[in-house]
Amino acid sequence: MFARKVSMHLKPNNVTEFTQSLDKEVIPLLRKQKGFQDEITFVAPNGTQAFGISLWDRAENAEAYNRGTYPEVTKILARCTEGTPQVETYEVSNSTFHKIAAAVTA
Repeated sequence: MFARKVSMHLKPNNVTEFTQSLDKEVIPLLRKQKGFQDEITFVAPNGTQAFGISLWDRAENAEAYNRGTYPEVTKILARCTEGTPQVETYEVSNSTFHKIAAAVTA
């Protein structure tokens, strides 16, 4: 499994618009993507920063999303974010939700 972490700065007083945009526009787009598994989004208590972690079955599918649909997602979120979101990618080593364990090496 593969993960993308997208960090962003929220415009002041935009947490509600941000979460509504995710629910109504972004998550439906993600669900249409090949290999998409899950999205978890976090907002700082002061409402100025947020990050989302999307989980994918394979890196290739996450990369296809990054090239194809992600630019549309950044346009949607630009209404409530400032600056350019920062993207980091990871291999998932453990997940209790998805019952994933790291490969055992001896």
